[in-house]
Amino acid sequence: MAIRTGAQIIWECLMRENVSTVFGYPGGTILPAYDAMLDYPIHHVLTRHEQGATHAADGYARASGQVGVAIATSGPGATNMVTGIATAMLDSSPIVCITGQVGTAVLGTDAFQEVDITGVTLPITKHNYLVMRVEELAATMREAFHVAREGRPGPVLVDIPKDVQNAKCEFAYPDAPIAFPRRRIPAQVPDDELERAAEMLNQAERPVILAGRGVLLSGAAQQLREFAEKTQIPVVLTLLGLGVFPRQHPLCLGMAGMHGEAYANRAVQNADVLIAFGMRFDDRVTGNLKTFAKTAKKIHVEIDRSEIAKNVHVDLPLLGDARAVLEQLIPRVETKPREAWHDQIAEWRSETQARDVLRQEETEGLAPAHVIHDLWQATEGKAVVVSDVGQNQMWEAQYYRHDEPRTLITSGGLGTMGFGLPAAIGAKFARPDAEVWVVAGDGGFQMTQAELATIVQERIKINIAIINNGFLGMVRQWQQMFYERRYAATPISSPDFVKLADAHGISALRVRRREQVIPAVRSARANPGPVLIDFRVQQEDCVYPMVPAGADLREMIRRPMEMEMAK
Repeated sequence: MAIRTGAQIIWECLMRENVSTVFGYPGGTILPAYDAMLDYPIHHVLTRHEQGATHAADGYARASGQVGVAIATSGPGATNMVTGIATAMLDSSPIVCITGQVGTAVLGTDAFQEVDITGVTLPITKHNYLVMRVEELAATMREAFHVAREGRPGPVLVDIPKDVQNAKCEFAYPDAPIAFPRRRIPAQVPDDELERAAEMLNQAERPVILAGRGVLLSGAAQQLREFAEKTQIPVVLTLLGLGVFPRQHPLCLGMAGMHGEAYANRAVQNADVLIAFGMRFDDRVTGNLKTFAKTAKKIHVEIDRSEIAKNVHVDLPLLGDARAVLEQLIPRVETKPREAWHDQIAEWRSETQARDVLRQEETEGLAPAHVIHDLWQATEGKAVVVSDVGQNQMWEAQYYRHDEPRTLITSGGLGTMGFGLPAAIGAKFARPDAEVWVVAGDGGFQMTQAELATIVQERIKINIAIINNGFLGMVRQWQQMFYERRYAATPISSPDFVKLADAHGISALRVRRREQVIPAVRSARANPGPVLIDFRVQQEDCVYPMVPAGADLREMIRRPMEMEMAK
């Protein structure tokens, strides 16, 4: 067997896990690993902040379906990763974070840059490790990757003291079965449960499919489409489910929930059977739990048993991988036209045509909806869009029609502002041939704008659309609607984004009028380098519809134009 240092073992293990790119930032306790890195054919992307490295690893994982890797030093380096780790945890994204740690001899003494990062991250990782002996490192690394991707994916952290990195031992990558204790997921759902589910669906008059990120993670998009087309059941999507079912398919009702389609919410609330695939009944989808889909019997297909009945009582849980369950269900369900149900949904849809009108009509000033709609048109809906969090995120979800999986990357569960730009860097490394766009607000963009330097240093092509309204827009919208327009700490100044981009050597444009949008997007696409577009949009536009937090899904605040059209 070969003799390797712990630092070398880190890279040996990464190579055997087929890792080609890592995102990180060096520091004192991780220096042995960085020194060893120079002897291995793994590309290191130097981000400008450890949070950026973690979001980039997350974006890489979401765009590729593979495990993303981030690396940092101890203390502030490790704690700077916490927001990125929590973001990955809430959205079930498989990443492995490797952190340096002070030497084992001084652990627990408050040594320089010592932080108990395994203790800090225990609630926001799927699992984490403190490696105390170099002989345990290879097995730990292999297990970390296994845990990150198996079952319901998630983040794993491996904390490695500096003396363990310097120590030597015989190295052989382990190949024994991993004995990590886990909840076993049955390969097949029992036949009686499948038959009961099929019977419920076959007898239903007003069924609805709820599809979430679990469909994406299981690779079940094709099976979901086959199931929906056979049963003629309309499909409603969560934010993180966008793209798992073609947005332009006749059966697709779009996104449901707080800022979802009004007719999608009405379909959910009036359904007699709901079948949910790979979604966790988040409060942003359900609204008031006491009034959520009260008339519907609920079937929940979920790989994580802890999510079943956690938020919503279900009549029939089906524990398993979404793809496997769909493959077992498809032969059992009947084809039914359900014309009356589709006619009812079409009537509800016709009552909410203001969105379609808004896309076509000119408004005073540049409407954010125009920007996103025209970006969708100019890219033919084929770009990978990485959206930040806030109003920009909801407008993107509403007006960019995603027809393919992994074309929308965004922070859902944690709602992390600043996610967009660094996550797009990871997405571009995962899919170098894809057209990648960032959609960000002026507030969220400023949180991680230092990563512009990373884009330049790495010479990667990413286009950036800033929806610039001079406010922390979503918080301002809440203040407008629920706090009598008392705009406390939401007006925000920004640097001149065009000059900021120029300072980084990035081409930039400023757009103020509708007719400038598509030419600007085309110019950005034609440019071989990164381009930033500063879209100066209406300052006090709101995202409609909106269900107030905790309210009934029927209590939607509608766009004023819709309310006028409905009269």
